[in-house]
Amino acid sequence: MATSLPALPNSRTEPDGSAVIRVLSYNIRSLRDDTDALARVIKACAPDLVLLQEAPRFFRWRKKITRLARAADLVLLSGGATAAGPALLCSLRATVELTEDVLLPLTPGRHRRGLATAVVRFGGARIGVLSSHLSLQPDERHEQAGMLLDRLAGLGVPHAVAGGDLNERPGGRTFRRLGEVLRDCWTAAPWGGEYTFPAAAPDRRIDAVFVTEGIEVLGCGVPSGLAGVAEDDLRAATDHLPVLTALRVPATA
Repeated sequence: MATSLPALPNSRTEPDGSAVIRVLSYNIRSLRDDTDALARVIKACAPDLVLLQEAPRFFRWRKKITRLARAADLVLLSGGATAAGPALLCSLRATVELTEDVLLPLTPGRHRRGLATAVVRFGGARIGVLSSHLSLQPDERHEQAGMLLDRLAGLGVPHAVAGGDLNERPGGRTFRRLGEVLRDCWTAAPWGGEYTFPAAAPDRRIDAVFVTEGIEVLGCGVPSGLAGVAEDDLRAATDHLPVLTALRVPATA
């Protein structure tokens, strides 16, 4: 049985305009598993932003993602089929400034990859957001990490959060490439569980959330043991475990 976790800070806007937000990154395997359990996990985490990977991409894909968002008291922000799988959900607390889905170069014979991106505001804090699912092939994955960093920089905001399924463990060269520019939230403030895959018996960390300098990481990890998150739901929802991160984002000058 999972031990009870200390609570993460609740979402709020501070008097100085800075914002405390919760960000959840989650590979949902095209909703092929228990979608009710998935919605319960997401809702219990009370996220302001959800970075999805392997969102539905085919018949009625938008309706399926929207239904999941509604069940978790969220709305679809961007992504899905138009980003080849990554998607973004947000709470009604967010003020949306920009959304853009980006398709990465296709290598013949391999899966198409993409990025779901947005710029949103919470109180006086303006933040770029990016969800990604990188290649299974090491060389291609490393190149995609560079494209991710370029796209994040191109959002033109001082603060940003990026996350997703990296298909690589810490110590790999793609993980290191991202860590040279961004901060790995688990390393900065470990909280909860570390390993994210496979959900039934996790033994590796291949899902992560990164932030730019200036964002304070208040806690990051798999929310196993978080009040309201059932272990049975975590195993039934999909083949990955989610990564929940609490951040304090400074007000934008």
